[in-house]
Amino acid sequence: MNWLRKFMAGRYGGDQLSLFLLVLSIVLTLISRIAGITILITASYIPLFLAVYRILSKDLQKRSMENYKFAILVSPLYSRLKQGQRRIKDLKTNKYYKCPKCKTMLRVPKDKGNILITCPKCKEKFTRKT
Repeated sequence: MNWLRKFMAGRYGGDQLSLFLLVLSIVLTLISRIAGITILITASYIPLFLAVYRILSKDLQKRSMENYKFAILVSPLYSRLKQGQRRIKDLKTNKYYKCPKCKTMLRVPKDKGNILITCPKCKEKFTRKT
């Protein structure tokens, strides 16, 4: 194990982009095996080689910049996924409404009857049944 530690010293290692590339490679391989499309088999090696190249690279600054750009690209998708998970979790106790003026999503408690909702962003008041 000591030789591996010496070999990996000064190398970039794994990050979010490398993990994404590895998962993409596995997914493409599975799809190509199930569908029997040979071109996808060869295409699945491209993200695999890119991930290995990134992991073994010694150009730390360039790899971290690539990962930063990937994180900026993926963060809106990640935040929407988290928001959806929270909405599903709160489905029993809360109801969601959009403000008619500024379209902000507002969370209000369920089973309170007709309530007056005030948008915290634009101060618009509207009545809804919960």
